[in-house]
Amino acid sequence: MKQVSVSQKIKIIGALLILSIFTVIVVTIFLNQKNIKDATIVNIAGKQRMLSQRITKNVYFLYQNKQDNFTEIDNAIEQFNYGLGTLISGDNLLGISAAPTQELKEQMTKVVILWTSFEKNVREFKEALIKNDTQKLNSTIKFINNNNNKLLEEVDEVVTLYAKYIEEKTAFIRKFQYSAFTLLLLLAVYSIIQLRQIELNAREFIEKSKKISSGDINELTPININTEKEFVEVADNMNNFISRVSSAMNYSQTALEQSKKASQKLESLTEEFDDLINEFENKSDVIKGLDRSEDIMIESTEDLLKTTKRLQSLKSQLDSLVKKL
Repeated sequence: MKQVSVSQKIKIIGALLILSIFTVIVVTIFLNQKNIKDATIVNIAGKQRMLSQRITKNVYFLYQNKQDNFTEIDNAIEQFNYGLGTLISGDNLLGISAAPTQELKEQMTKVVILWTSFEKNVREFKEALIKNDTQKLNSTIKFINNNNNKLLEEVDEVVTLYAKYIEEKTAFIRKFQYSAFTLLLLLAVYSIIQLRQIELNAREFIEKSKKISSGDINELTPININTEKEFVEVADNMNNFISRVSSAMNYSQTALEQSKKASQKLESLTEEFDDLINEFENKSDVIKGLDRSEDIMIESTEDLLKTTKRLQSLKSQLDSLVKKL
């Protein structure tokens, strides 16, 4: 299994956190701006209801008072047409897009059909009022009276559909924020777990280094790390070093003990030869041979003592090396 380095883990965690936070901020700002524009659309749709009632109210007023001042009606018709066009096709200047759902598009089509007939009869009413055409006036008033509520209901349905659309989008924003919060929480937990693992590995290195500095290498166990790449490499190198130093110390200790045993045996042999010399002190030839053998044994003993001193010096140097680590 390929090991992941500490730096790679930190980079991955940092990149995920930054990307998540940036995404949450950007999407939240974008959706909030969309909500502001949607609120504008709802206001326009709501204004359409008021304009349709204003037109009807002015028609009744002019009909009863036989006046031909159409300024208010004309302004209301112009505003209604502008609002209707904005709801259907959008408005780049206001940043409003066209009807966002198929259901709204179909509903706007119904409103357009009703409004086309309604506006036509309002214009005919104006002409009939100027010409004082009673028959035409009565027919247009009757049409307006019958279709005013239908137009109002269809415009109300547009407002309702837009309100429903905004509520669904608000719910989506809420779900998105909850999901983003959950993701950030999971990333935070993952980061804590990874940092904890790094801390445990570093602590194990510190404990091992303290034991090495105290010279207590014989009781050390190998470092078992299989997570971060850097820690694995350092652990392998340290385990190799501990193994070599421990092996050298064990070898020097064994050689020292063996040299001491050999020296003791040679001393014992020397004593035995001394006893033999005492027994054969009147026999010169034998004494000469034994003297020669004794000289050889003494030289061997001296060589072993020198070897023992050198091994002791090696062990001292190794101990000194361990204390410096």
